[in-house]
Amino acid sequence: QVQLVESGGGLVQAGDSLRLSCVASGRTLSTLGMGWFRQALGKEREFVAALSLDGDSTRYAESVKGRFTISRDNAKNTVYLSMNNLKPEDTAVYYCAAGNVFSIVKRTYDYWGQGTQVTVSS
Repeated sequence: QVQLVESGGGLVQAGDSLRLSCVASGRTLSTLGMGWFRQALGKEREFVAALSLDGDSTRYAESVKGRFTISRDNAKNTVYLSMNNLKPEDTAVYYCAAGNVFSIVKRTYDYWGQGTQVTVSS
């Protein structure tokens, strides 16, 4: 069993930056593919970023490409989502996910964190 705990969310202004963290326990992250998803109020949960099991490949949603970066620190068993130039439309609850996949599809992930709120004011 894998437990994921996100942190780092908050209230920021448009143009600001944030870094979300997702700490894993129960399994080494270097053996898992990781994803970040987000869910805005009243909307479906959507893909944001993914990192392959070997850490060599990434994928991003078009809406965040060039602004967000997913990365992993194996020593800390932590995956990050660095978010720059935040926009009001980035406001959502952000979820970390893990699984034996490199995928943009949320149903392919086995483990999920509880989420962290990101609010971007204009």
